[in-house]
Amino acid sequence: MSRVNALVLALRASRRWGGPVSRHITIITYTGRRSGRTFSTPVGYRRAGDTVTIGVRLPDAKSWWRNFTGDGGTVRLDLDGSGRTGHATAHRDAKGRVTVTVRLAD
Repeated sequence: MSRVNALVLALRASRRWGGPVSRHITIITYTGRRSGRTFSTPVGYRRAGDTVTIGVRLPDAKSWWRNFTGDGGTVRLDLDGSGRTGHATAHRDAKGRVTVTVRLAD
């Protein structure tokens, strides 16, 4: 998986593909609840005003979104070339799909 993430980050940083890729891929940075470590990972997103929606693909194979169950937690997203903070909450529907909703703070 780290190879895929590295490829996505390289595309996002490229002069040719960076703009189009950045409209659909952002970097989420958060602090793990149990470890206290800071993590960053690329994720696909949709944005409507101050609300960012992240659909988690293959949620059973990933664990990062579990940091935002219940009351949720603080995240930082790289949007429009700058860091934006917000509060993220994760929701799993009846079909097992997971969505993380971020309400931007600033």
